[in-house]
Amino acid sequence: MTETLRRADYLADRGLATAVYVALSLRRPLLLEGEPGVGKTEIAKVLATVLGRDLIRLQCYEGIDTNQALYEWDYARQLLHIRAMSERGVSDDAAVEKLFGPAFLLERPLLQAVRAGDRAVLLIDEIDRADDEFEAFLLEMLSDFQISIPEVGTISATSPPLVVLTSNRTRELHDALKRRCMYHWIDYPTEEREVEIVTVRQPGVSRELARKVVAAVHRLREMDLAKPPGVAETIDWARTLEFLGETDLTPDAADVTLGSVLKEREDMELARDNLDELTA
Repeated sequence: MTETLRRADYLADRGLATAVYVALSLRRPLLLEGEPGVGKTEIAKVLATVLGRDLIRLQCYEGIDTNQALYEWDYARQLLHIRAMSERGVSDDAAVEKLFGPAFLLERPLLQAVRAGDRAVLLIDEIDRADDEFEAFLLEMLSDFQISIPEVGTISATSPPLVVLTSNRTRELHDALKRRCMYHWIDYPTEEREVEIVTVRQPGVSRELARKVVAAVHRLREMDLAKPPGVAETIDWARTLEFLGETDLTPDAADVTLGSVLKEREDMELARDNLDELTA
């Protein structure tokens, strides 16, 4: 599995590759936790690519409800259909029942994934942002992979999709959900591994520049920052410097490109106070 992921330019350590392999083989959801920007979301995209499956993404947020995740009725089309029936003088029961048929059903990510089955990778992104009630609903759905729609009936997956859940750990997830999943914590990579990641994802960046950028990012992570940079920001910084024609990470080059790696004003000010140390 490590080599399979590497062919798609995703460098996974043995633990992550094993977790992915077990989840795929035993058809268990894969729960990935870690700091923002360490590659949790990316692995779902990569798996969809290497497995030749569709990627279906459910982005969680505070206040998300089951309708937004499962399905909704196309009320605008229903109203137009009602108006058209009224103009034609149609009012029989069969015509009314069609208002709640498949033609007026808007599929949301979870219903799409159930219909697609093992032809899909379902990414449930940032599950920690959703509330407890939605998490409980997901727990039931992940157990059966079936959805009951009163007007249509029960729709079941003949074979479940590969499910990848991600969490930035802004809150603790329930033990019941964790028990359903294969779990893995993705940490920041070592400097050597991060240099390799940068050069694989951005082949135009020299190894020497990648090494200096990675060293600077690791120093930033040791500072008291509000939002330490992830691997994604490391790649962006190296790419930005390469685009600007920089071959070295000098204090001046770092100063004008900090916006590609830090996203908070206070963090940038702290970094600028330590530019010589960062680029040493």
